Amino acid sequence: MPDTHAPSASDATDAPDAAALLELGQSYWASKTLLSAVELGLFSLLAEKPAAEPEIRERLSLHPRATRDFLDALVGLGALEREGDVYRNSPAADLYLDQAKLPYRGGFLKMLNWQFNLWAQLTDLLRTGAPQTKGPTRFDDFYSKPEAVRGFMIAMDGANALVGPALAKEFDWSGRTSFIDIGGARGNLAAAIVKEHPHLRGASFDLPPVEPFFDEHVARLGLADRLDFHAGDFFTGPLPSADVLIFGHVLHDWNDEQRLTLLRKAYDALPAGGAVLIYDALIDDERRDPKNLLLSLNMQLVTAGGSEYSGADCRGWLAQAGFERTETLPLTDADSLIVGHKGGTAG
Repeated sequence: MPDTHAPSASDATDAPDAAALLELGQSYWASKTLLSAVELGLFSLLAEKPAAEPEIRERLSLHPRATRDFLDALVGLGALEREGDVYRNSPAADLYLDQAKLPYRGGFLKMLNWQFNLWAQLTDLLRTGAPQTKGPTRFDDFYSKPEAVRGFMIAMDGANALVGPALAKEFDWSGRTSFIDIGGARGNLAAAIVKEHPHLRGASFDLPPVEPFFDEHVARLGLADRLDFHAGDFFTGPLPSADVLIFGHVLHDWNDEQRLTLLRKAYDALPAGGAVLIYDALIDDERRDPKNLLLSLNMQLVTAGGSEYSGADCRGWLAQAGFERTETLPLTDADSLIVGHKGGTAG
């Protein structure tokens, strides 16, 4: 009697291809190669001048065993270019990964490198629900000493680099005279807005250790006369008042109850006709886009109660906080903007 369970040639042809799953499983090889290059300062070194492998190895104190494969992998990934034996930055790496240049995005990649080891503990998060950071919140790590604060500020610059110009254009700033970026770090987003709208005065509200970095940065940008700093903790006191309050990449750090608390504080701080602007990487209503779902897992790895959320979730919190009208606007490929309008007429 024939074995009816034996696979046939047609069965093999119809079987799903495993290649995509295997490629997905090893995709971290490429990301960690880039992150280690940023950690080592490779791109800043090559921004000074192109160099051959022996010089790179010597200047970065690298072992000869892996360096050549490392550099050539970066060539294949598009981060470096090679002519003969000499390596140079790709145009994008030269612009965004050289720490001496103002559009520097390497700070954000350094934060991803810090998070890399946390992702190795994802299974623990799934089993316990507990974040995998050492302190009670990730801010205990970032604000523990001045250089840690500086690194976090640079990372936030990278995270908000595209959002500032987009927010300056997508929201109607006419009829507004002031705004405050809540959790605004060293003022990069606020700077982008006031550059686009000369009639506005802006501010950043953040923890006291941030203030000297804010002062230094806005002076460097030539905007010290248009941007102010408010020091405080948004959970321990009222928020400062302005026509517009911004929560950018803030609500995803906290649980639902804390989010509602912050939005109620925003409502109380806004004048009649004021607006709160919220941007985060919103989870789509069908929960099928993996990008922001993965980011939500990332927030759960690094915070005790944070996660990404849907637009419907956010509109619900705004309604509970008292906002009479909401709207959702496109912002960047990564982030969406939700606006909550307080009732009344702006004075």
